[in-house]
Amino acid sequence: MANRPSKFGAKRTGAAPARSAKRKPEASLKSKRKAAKSVKLVRVIRDSFTMPAAEHQLIGALKKRCIGLGVAIKKSELLRAGLASLVRLPDEGLAKAVAAVESVKTGRPPGKKKKKRKTNRAKRKKQ
Repeated sequence: MANRPSKFGAKRTGAAPARSAKRKPEASLKSKRKAAKSVKLVRVIRDSFTMPAAEHQLIGALKKRCIGLGVAIKKSELLRAGLASLVRLPDEGLAKAVAAVESVKTGRPPGKKKKKRKTNRAKRKKQ
């Protein structure tokens, strides 16, 4: 095989060129990709809920308090931290915390009622 000419017409030499000892192997990049594929992403769920305005303002106050401590936090992260705290409570403490929360009506809060738009179909029927 050493005597065959290459595709480009130059003769090949019998030995491959020596590799530099300084060069790092490409295995590190491949292992990073493989590790990234092996880590399963946590499935997230989008949800909405209703809460009193005063409690919603507490979220903002707690976010500012965290920023003062040097911790940047999102609203969802703050709520998840609260859930983590509730999970660690004993049953009696959890029962007290849940009893202290005011029950609110679920659903969207009342607001402006939208006027029904007349469609082209309704206009055609009148004519």
